[in-house]
Amino acid sequence: MRTDAFRRDLRDWLDTHDLSPAGQGHGLEAQVAQLARVRQALWEALWMRHGWAPEVGGLGGPSVLRAVLGEEVASRGLAEPGIWSMVEVLVPTLIDYAPPALAAEMVPRLLSGKEQWCQGFSEPGSGSDLASLSTRAVRDGDEWVVTGQKVWTSLAQFAARCVLLARTGAPGHAGISAFFVDMDTPGITVRPLRTMHGVDEFAEVFFDEVRVPASRLLGAPGDGWRLAMDLLPHERSTCFWHRVAHLYSRLDRLLTDECEPDADALGAAWLDLHIIRCRSAATQQALSRTGRLGPETSVDKILLATAEQRLFDTARDLLPGVVELAADDSWRTDYLYSRAATIYGGTAEIQRNIVARRLLDLGKE
Repeated sequence: MRTDAFRRDLRDWLDTHDLSPAGQGHGLEAQVAQLARVRQALWEALWMRHGWAPEVGGLGGPSVLRAVLGEEVASRGLAEPGIWSMVEVLVPTLIDYAPPALAAEMVPRLLSGKEQWCQGFSEPGSGSDLASLSTRAVRDGDEWVVTGQKVWTSLAQFAARCVLLARTGAPGHAGISAFFVDMDTPGITVRPLRTMHGVDEFAEVFFDEVRVPASRLLGAPGDGWRLAMDLLPHERSTCFWHRVAHLYSRLDRLLTDECEPDADALGAAWLDLHIIRCRSAATQQALSRTGRLGPETSVDKILLATAEQRLFDTARDLLPGVVELAADDSWRTDYLYSRAATIYGGTAEIQRNIVARRLLDLGKE
């Protein structure tokens, strides 16, 4: 299906099917419930299946159709863009690394809204230094026994499954493996973390001799680092397309909230958004052509963080008191969340190091 025809038909369908949030509140639990509601409706109407392989319940077609869907959902405010993006991060990973039968069984559960999943990578002592993770998995017959702790795990308190990295061998990249873990397995404890923007999206997760079937190993033993390097470019790029749509809607609101006139500041905010949109469009096209993403997506991450922080800095400056005094206003929540844009998914410093070393070949120093 052509992209323009897909967008037109999707808009017509959304215009006649009201999926807007209604009477659910604004907390994270309400956001997750709304996300499940939207995905279920889009799955049943087949929209959620475009751009995914038939082997996992999809209808095929280019991945850019998924981007169009996410953009329309975000621009209409139907689902919070951050938690919507988990599909674009975790489904490609499961398709590439899980046994085909497992991917065929599990992927439709996420796409249809029946389940939420999470990603167990970061640890208290190994955030940006992922290779130093210490959560350990030891083989015991037909099972692996996992012990350790993860932190900053988005939606863990709502998740039915987790893509988990654990050490199965010697220190370093080659000793890391990946697993697809059921979150209701005995020995798993989830504790939500309080965040300054008031939405407890993150949690710490404890694994106390958790038994994981050997059939839930993703790839082969030692493939965890390769899986992470394939997953992180998705976390730093394609999911930004609909986040940019959300940010454009916030800029539109800024213009209608009777902000103080400042053409230079508003123009700079718009220009940053336009730059990341153009970059993100090129990334979406590259994914559709090749099916792969690489270190070049660190550029997307840098541009997105810059645009997001400038937008909400501009809102703070042009709507006096909206951040400092209006504690219940969405501007305050978005401003505080934007502070994390240079941290989540890999810090701004890490992204610039990747650009310097892997794209510009400037060496390690």
